[in-house]
Amino acid sequence: MEWAPAECVLPTGERPLRTAEFDALFASALSGLERVSPTHLRLNLRGDAQVEETARDLVARETVCCSFFAFTFTRERDDLVLDVEVPAVHSGVLDGLVVRALAMAPGVSS
Repeated sequence: MEWAPAECVLPTGERPLRTAEFDALFASALSGLERVSPTHLRLNLRGDAQVEETARDLVARETVCCSFFAFTFTRERDDLVLDVEVPAVHSGVLDGLVVRALAMAPGVSS
């Protein structure tokens, strides 16, 4: 997680595993991405209840190590919408998240 800020308390050895979890979620479920503002990213995830459970568990664990994240889930038709917001000082983290998401789901555009 080269985009992880200094405030992240996830042990360095666990960061590649967390990155792989995000990569797997993006590769299997990302159907859309919108950069609403420099501090707000909206991800559309397609999938069933298992995708939602996986996404909710992942962001809950991410909030523990990077407490500046604000994650909000909503349903829009068949998509699970995940809004990710950060303070302005951490907008670079969202830049990194966008790069990872687009790399893992090449058919998705921003």
